Amino acid sequence: MKELSKKVFLILFGMLTIILIISLVIVNVVGYRREYENVERNLNIMDDRGAFGMMDIPPNDLDNTQNEEQKSDIDQGEFDFENMMIIDYEVYSVELMDGIATRVISHGNEESDFDVLSVASDILDNYDVNTRKVDNLYKSGYSFNYKFDKIIIINDESIANKLRKTLIETIIIFVVLEIIIAILAKLVTGWITKPAREAFDKQREFIADASHELKTPLAVIMASSDEMIEDGENKKYLDNIKYESDRMNKLISSLLDLSKLEDGISKEDYKEENLSKIVEKTGLVFEGVAFEDGVEIETDIEENINFKCSKDEMERLVSILIDNAIKHSDKDTAIRVKLYKSKNTINLKVINSGNPIAKGDEEKIFERFYRADKSRERSENRYGLGLAIAKKIVTNHGGTIKASSNDNDTEFKVVF
Repeated sequence: MKELSKKVFLILFGMLTIILIISLVIVNVVGYRREYENVERNLNIMDDRGAFGMMDIPPNDLDNTQNEEQKSDIDQGEFDFENMMIIDYEVYSVELMDGIATRVISHGNEESDFDVLSVASDILDNYDVNTRKVDNLYKSGYSFNYKFDKIIIINDESIANKLRKTLIETIIIFVVLEIIIAILAKLVTGWITKPAREAFDKQREFIADASHELKTPLAVIMASSDEMIEDGENKKYLDNIKYESDRMNKLISSLLDLSKLEDGISKEDYKEENLSKIVEKTGLVFEGVAFEDGVEIETDIEENINFKCSKDEMERLVSILIDNAIKHSDKDTAIRVKLYKSKNTINLKVINSGNPIAKGDEEKIFERFYRADKSRERSENRYGLGLAIAKKIVTNHGGTIKASSNDNDTEFKVVF
């Protein structure tokens, strides 16, 4: 249920975040593009109306002239270049004589200590005639249009400040809206998953209650069968009763264990345990079982690996993995149990040689009641709950468990 809620939350949060990012990017791109076009247009205006003769001016560009009188002068073919002003932009024209700046005319707001002559000198030293450049407007640079007798220069500092301010504002808006989106996604996730959560809780309660209720009559049946006298007539019936009762007892115990794990153990109850000793002890316990099946257990355990956990659950986890490896190993092979630290993780591996996991079943085998080989698992009193219990133990401890097969080797890897 936690995984379902997590997936729904991530989907909602991810979709809304993507929409938000796209919207804010569009705002910045549109703003940048608008300023870029304004710089281009101002360079064009100054070029077209400068010392190179009067040219036709598009109607929209008339707004850049200072007043109605200038518009009238333009209609008559006259233009006062020296008194031309570009509103909201710091624009300069530098007149040249034999490659030397002789005169500077300001056509816009002069609000900074912009060194026009120094910039003009830099342009003359580094660029060829008829060079035009619009700088990155997020930097406090300059844009220019260099002709043989004139350089039009625009100080981009105010533009850069405006664009950076917009960028900072959108970042702040992004952070605030991300917090709001996270809260909304959490609330909507709870609303969407509420029916599934209620159904899941009822199912879990039913399984737990039914399992508890079945334990008492099952215990009576098993005790009664032990007290009955075996004779030629009823021996096979008693054997059947005991066999099926034992199978049912194992199933009920597994269901109760899984139900308890679904409720989870408070992490406050976890204690610092020597995981190395837990794995080593569990491996020794299974050596007899493995020997009967013609399998050996080899251990490679790094000493003194401590982990805050539930000791009982760790013993159960290792038992399930080793028991599963024994049941799926070929005769005269070895099961390798490894425990080691790697950077900030603790790694537990159980590797066996035998029938590999079918491709596509690597995740399914951790589902409850899933059996890859249904006929064989049923005959061995296995119900497909062991690996489901193992996965729940691992997730309760904040870890991951994966299974994979390579040729004849199958590996179960747990990472905390």
